[in-house]
Amino acid sequence: MKRKRQQKILEIIAEHIVLTQDDIQILLQKAGFKVTQSTVSRDIKELRLIKGHDAQGNYRYISSEIRDTDSGAFAHYREIFSRYTTSVDFALNDVVIKCVAGMASSVGVVLDAMYSDMMLGTIAGDDTIFIVTHSEHQAMQLTNELKKMM
Repeated sequence: MKRKRQQKILEIIAEHIVLTQDDIQILLQKAGFKVTQSTVSRDIKELRLIKGHDAQGNYRYISSEIRDTDSGAFAHYREIFSRYTTSVDFALNDVVIKCVAGMASSVGVVLDAMYSDMMLGTIAGDDTIFIVTHSEHQAMQLTNELKKMM
């Protein structure tokens, strides 16, 4: 039942612009699934859904798997990141990103859209972004993914 429900969630976010967990819950219920908000929340976490912009610029729930493609908004985000980032490194559970002067905020928007599931939070200054992750392993993993985008 869980697998069918999660598959339906993926279909829902592919077919509809969904902004909230309540929207997903309502659409699941219309499809015949009896779910609570906490079930939907767990499914979103397990499916690694993120909120971001689709290829048409709509802000919505999307599968984090989309960041592995070069289509739509994420292609634009990758370009911003690679153009304005000068270095990425980590220490313990923190990641520090150096950017071209004045561009840290823009790069921060990219990171929040693409990697929010891997971060506790970001702080952007003029040319530096500070990211806190859950663990050293996650900081290393995020750093490796970001270096690939450079």
